[in-house]
Amino acid sequence: MNTVKSAFAKTGLLGGLILLTACSQDISDLQTFIAQTKSAHVGSVSPIPSFKPYESFSYSASDLRDPFVPTTNLEEDDTTRTSLLNPDSTRPRQPLEVFPLDTLSMVGILEQNQQLWGLIKDPQNIVHRVQVGNYMGKNEGRIIDINESAIYLVEIIPDGIGGYIERDASIAIGGQ
Repeated sequence: MNTVKSAFAKTGLLGGLILLTACSQDISDLQTFIAQTKSAHVGSVSPIPSFKPYESFSYSASDLRDPFVPTTNLEEDDTTRTSLLNPDSTRPRQPLEVFPLDTLSMVGILEQNQQLWGLIKDPQNIVHRVQVGNYMGKNEGRIIDINESAIYLVEIIPDGIGGYIERDASIAIGGQ
């Protein structure tokens, strides 16, 4: 055991001597590098950029109508329009009013006793006979004219601001 301790002591002593000799080397090359680096790098600060002074804006449209506040004239027009044009909720619904208009197709016409009828095929492939004054489509579409090439309707649709507007629509023969 004594020999093991003396071997560790000799190894430690040898390592210490190596470290001491490494530290005692000439460091003049390091000092030269530091001197060159200090002399070569001269720092400079770029000047502060100049900014244009702030120009204030004067809002000159303060006497105009505020677009975010409804005017009383507009409200009266909406009330008038709404009261004049409304879907008739008491009217009995007709069979073709359960289908959207774009799912219906005109397949022909039929003339009987001087009366022109349109032939409409629904999505279930059932053909219906319609005439002027009948309704079809989900937007209160009232038939106003039937000819050999198309059936013309007027729909009542919401205008987005609480009222209703009329919109023309048609179903051409052979089209959907």
